[in-house]
Order: sequence, then C-alpha cells, then structure tokens
Amino acid sequence: MTSHQFPAMKNDLLLRAARGEKTEHAPVWVMRQAGRYLPEFREVRKSHEFFEVCRTPELAKEVTLQPIRRYSGLLDASIIFSDILVVPQAMGMEVLMNPGPEFPDPLVTPEDISKLSKNVDVNKELRYVFDAITETRKGLDGAVPLIGFCGAPWTLFAYMIEGGGSKTLQKAKTWLFRYPEESKALLQRIADVCVDYLVGQVKAGAQLLQVFDSWAGELAPHDFDEFSFPTLQHISTQVRHRLSEEGLTVVPIILFAKGANFALSKLAKEGGYDVLGIDWCIDPLEARRLVGDKITLQGNMDPNVLYGGRDAIERTVKKMCEAFRAGGGSWIANLGHGITPGVDPEDMRWFLECVHKYSTQ
Repeated sequence: MTSHQFPAMKNDLLLRAARGEKTEHAPVWVMRQAGRYLPEFREVRKSHEFFEVCRTPELAKEVTLQPIRRYSGLLDASIIFSDILVVPQAMGMEVLMNPGPEFPDPLVTPEDISKLSKNVDVNKELRYVFDAITETRKGLDGAVPLIGFCGAPWTLFAYMIEGGGSKTLQKAKTWLFRYPEESKALLQRIADVCVDYLVGQVKAGAQLLQVFDSWAGELAPHDFDEFSFPTLQHISTQVRHRLSEEGLTVVPIILFAKGANFALSKLAKEGGYDVLGIDWCIDPLEARRLVGDKITLQGNMDPNVLYGGRDAIERTVKKMCEAFRAGGGSWIANLGHGITPGVDPEDMRWFLECVHKYSTQ
C-alpha cells in the first residue's frame, strides 16, 4: 500500500481491461491527451516554459486534468503530464524544449558516459513528478485511473546520443554497432533508473504504468532482440519484483514499442507486460493472432484520421472496433501514436464518442 489516502474509484474500466477482464465498452484514452491541441493547455504555456510545467506539481496537475474536465464521461484514463526526457535530466544531462527536444551537450563517444551522474536518487531528482502524481490523484477524485510512464532505455539512449529527434538515428546506431558492449552497459544504467522511477510513481499514486519505446521500430529485429528487448524485460520483471517486495499493489504495465510489430509474439510470450500497444501499421486481428488471448491490446487508429472529418473518423473507429472485437480478448482503445497539435478538440470528442458507440459489447 502507498501511504496516501485517495478517493474511491468511480470508473475502473481501464484497470479491468488491463487485467484481461471483459468490459462494457472498450476503455479509451489518448497518448498526449493533455497537450497543445487544447486551447486551455496553450493558455498555460503562454506564461510557463514546458519543463517548468513538468516541474511544478500544481501546473502538471492542472494540465493533466484539462482533458478529463473537457471530455467528462468520455475518457477512461488520465496520464500524468510529464516527458520521457526527465530521466536523462535526472542522470545529469541538460534538455531544452524549443519546441522539440534539444540536448546542448549530447553523448558523442563512450568516454562521455563519465559525465553522467554515477548514482541517481529518483526521490531527489524526480520528486516533482511524484508530487504531481499524488496531487493529481487527489484532484481526479476517483473519476478515472492515473497512468504513470517512462521512456524505454533504447529510445532514451537514442535521444541522449542524437541530441534530439532524428530521421535516421545514425549516431545512436553507430554506437550500437561500433561500441556494442558500452552501449549495453549504458542501456542497462538507463533501465535501472527507469525501474526506480516507475516504482516511485506507483508509490506516489500511479495505478498503471506505460513504457514508451517510440523508436523500437527503427531497429532491425535482431538488433531489437539484442539491444532493446533485454532492458524492456528487465524493467517489467524488476518493477513487479520491487512492488511485490515492498508490499505495494503490482499495477498493470503497458508497453508501447512503436513500429516493432515484428516483436509482438516475443513480447507477449517473454516481455512480462500486461498490455501491448500497437500502431496503425498492423491490423488488430493480426496483432491478436500474434499475441494470443492472454495479453490486452491497446490502439490503434492513425492520429492523422483526426484531420479527415467526422465521417472518416466514424468510419475508421467502426472498422477498428470491429477488428478488435473479431480478434477477441481484452483491448483498450487509443490512437496508434500521440495526438498532434493541429487537431480540433471537437474532432477528438467525436473520436471518443464513436469509440463508446462502436465498442459496446
């Protein structure tokens, strides 16, 4: 148990689906649902820098609650407003956001690893996230569960070496091929911080966890198996072990390894996750065939459909729901990646309404 007292849950659909139970309709939430497409979010950002919002529990709580207020009764989860790059920051790296992420001093060679903090105390470095989670749980008043998250080690490793986003990941991949052992050691260090961070989020009040491996699909299957998979497995195993050991609720864990549809079968059998997120590049029926009936699936509409108008949104949601239902098993409705800044908030509402309409069991 956490030491916090939180309001009773009024909607636990997401928790039930994540555990593999049947639900009245598919629970639905959206990656980046607290974000720039919302005018109320842009209002907050006018006077507060991105990481200032992350580091100020009251502001992080406010923007996390914004979509819950706007889409009252339609969203089945909230996800704490933060960023995957708070982990590299906790490890001693500087990260700026303008508007995309930028590392002024990225890791260039393995010698640069010595610049990272030897011991990372997440309770000190990332206390602001834990405080934001606790305050947000109280602010939600049991309306929906709260998801905590982190980036996967491979995705964080790539950012730390590339110094920002990249179309080719040439620098990060050069490390894998030229310095494989040093790369594995750094990936493991990142994974250990992620474990501490995720356990801390559950202690603070997170009821589910999601690991974002946004760049998983940039690796060849054998490179994914060698460099990313072991750390993903380490995170799921160690988080469960630590929670159990400390007498805490062993919460469901979601993995979203974007683009790594080639790995779905292995992730289902050996990854140790309750839920696997899929992108729009795989049919839900095929995904279900690959993972079997024990795993909950999450996804998977192309976020760009939200720009296609009401008919396109309804048509695509109907097709998505039919495919997930035909495959059987539990599923959580979501987009196949994060919602983008130009979406009309009313089109997001329509997406949520269509999921409710077409996913009713």
